[in-house]
Amino acid sequence: MKKFLLPLALLLAAVLTPVLTIVPALAQAPKAADPQTPSPMYPAPPPLQAPPVEKGAPVSGLTSPLQQEQAKVTRTAVDSDAEAQLFIGAAKVMWGRYAKAKGDKPGTVTVTKGTVWTVKGRVESTSPGTEGDWASIDGVVEHIAANNVTVRGEVAFRVAKVQNGTTCKVAGALHFKRSGKSQIWRLVEGDNPCDGTQEFFDLVYEKPPVEKKPVPAQAPAKRG
Repeated sequence: MKKFLLPLALLLAAVLTPVLTIVPALAQAPKAADPQTPSPMYPAPPPLQAPPVEKGAPVSGLTSPLQQEQAKVTRTAVDSDAEAQLFIGAAKVMWGRYAKAKGDKPGTVTVTKGTVWTVKGRVESTSPGTEGDWASIDGVVEHIAANNVTVRGEVAFRVAKVQNGTTCKVAGALHFKRSGKSQIWRLVEGDNPCDGTQEFFDLVYEKPPVEKKPVPAQAPAKRG
């Protein structure tokens, strides 16, 4: 019996010895890391120093071009007394956008004479479907010349269908021109800045009504 057991033990040892040697080696061997090519962009090395900053022009003592555009008028220059006399009688505002609309009426404007003349007016649309639309003017008269009046201020337009009723303004030097014997001064810068429509914004002279003098009562005729 011992003769058979000894060769069997030697056979098993010969078979199992290589297996037991390989298994621990596989369990303990670390997995080789995948080679990775380093990127030239990441991670980026920190800069040696901050980038230089160029010094610009000093900001002190600067003036805005708007200040010149909105220069305060201290005196209205009148180069034409005839034009001034006519313009002081401006009493109506006509708005071309709705001038031909049924039932629409002109607005009113007031020109006040002084060292600095002022002009202020407003027109509201009353035609069906445009209620709530309006146009206005508010400013000072800078210069009056033959057939020309320059106002420094703003003209505003409010139209419900234009930019959801946003008030669109034309501001600065506003030039009103009259031609020939016309009694209407039309705004040259009359295009609506929101949709480009030519608004035909006019100031209209209205001749004051002639005051009727009372007729003296005649004495009854004497009977002879």
